Amino acid sequence: MIVQKQPYEESHGAAKVVTGSMHLLDTIKSRVLIDAGMFQGKDEYKNFEPLGFNPKEVDALFLTHGHLDHVGRIPLLYKYGFEGKVFAHPATFDIAKIVLLDAAKLQEEDYQTKFKKAQRKGKENLIRKPLYTVDDVKKIFKKMKKVKVDYNKPFKFKNLRVTYKDAGHILGSAFIEFDFEEFGIKKRVVFSGDVGNKNNNILPPLQNPSFADALFIESTYGDRLHKSFEESKIEFKKAIIETLMNGGNVMIPTFAIERAQQLLCILKEMSLEKSLPKHAKVFLDSPMASKVTAVYRKWDKLLKKECQKYKNHPFEFKQLRLVKDVEESKKINDIERGAVIIAGSGMCNGGRILHHFKHRIWNPRNAVIFVGYQAVGTLGREIIDGAKYIRIFHEDIIVKSKIYTINGFSAHADQRELLEWMEKYKKLDRVFLIHGEYDKQVIFKSVILNEMNKKAHIVEEGEKIYL
Repeated sequence: MIVQKQPYEESHGAAKVVTGSMHLLDTIKSRVLIDAGMFQGKDEYKNFEPLGFNPKEVDALFLTHGHLDHVGRIPLLYKYGFEGKVFAHPATFDIAKIVLLDAAKLQEEDYQTKFKKAQRKGKENLIRKPLYTVDDVKKIFKKMKKVKVDYNKPFKFKNLRVTYKDAGHILGSAFIEFDFEEFGIKKRVVFSGDVGNKNNNILPPLQNPSFADALFIESTYGDRLHKSFEESKIEFKKAIIETLMNGGNVMIPTFAIERAQQLLCILKEMSLEKSLPKHAKVFLDSPMASKVTAVYRKWDKLLKKECQKYKNHPFEFKQLRLVKDVEESKKINDIERGAVIIAGSGMCNGGRILHHFKHRIWNPRNAVIFVGYQAVGTLGREIIDGAKYIRIFHEDIIVKSKIYTINGFSAHADQRELLEWMEKYKKLDRVFLIHGEYDKQVIFKSVILNEMNKKAHIVEEGEKIYL
């Protein structure tokens, strides 16, 4: 008996978790990946596990955008034999290179620190080597068969007709439509990537979809509604002004991509309207954020028209200081009052923000403003969940600074926006939830059923979903 093959999707990440996006689409005549992201937070250990498929058999990689949880395992694909083409918006290639070089550098530094400590105990052989190095990333980008894609310009790859549409999430982000025909039946499978928050002060809103036989949709905030952007901006400005006028300093752990640029735009507005106190200095203490901001400058035609109204660039103003090196970063510690410090990492699981916490989070005059998602298992999540003490560099430090959580700046759509986007499909058959924590997905699944009278399936890792 001959068993006829069927097209299928198989998720090897971002299944019942937010990070690690990696989705295999097998249409029999083509075998492609959508994203190759790194696991973060409590799921980091999965980065060292087998991928779950043979990269040598993958024809191409399609990237939705350049965030680490969507591109961070690209070097592992090459390590295990991937030789296919890589498709992405050109801005995504620019951002992905910065992201991967930064990830490699952090891994190397972490390895060296752990190795030295283990060496003193004679246990250096137990230290796990980095997933990849800076040299690995540089070599990969030289050999990578890059295909630069523009929005709304369908193209053919093998038996696939592929269309990238603006997802409004970060610069260059897209949701991707795959059209193919098997056994005389035409099918369209759509991968949402990360759906953008339409209340965004930098990017235009995501495009409307048309139809889908199967939609794989992110569900990061499927359980909640964001505050409005305007409300969040007012709250952000108030927190900054009150802290600075009371003689304190502000620490903002932030993601280098999109969030940092959003905040710079607001702080520039404050500087121009003179609501930012004269004595204040804003420090962008993130080499990565500075590099990404340069990419936003390069692709400023993709930004909102409102962002292009300034004579100078929307992310630059007199009170801003771009911190170039570690020595400059250390000098910020000498400032007693009036510092607004924007530093990575966004979830506080590494980077320069930890040094600023060590020097300032114990002081009740200071404030920490969280403006992004904090995954389970990260230091940022501990703090917003009310930790009285945090452990930084083997030292327990009391948390006395005022903690703000302002979620209206999220680059992700909230529950209402996800539903509104789905309701715009002229035809929507099957819905699959990916890229979300399981408890949030359960809520979102119920809401989809109640409001759209449509069943949604929560995807399991490694599950074959026949299309």
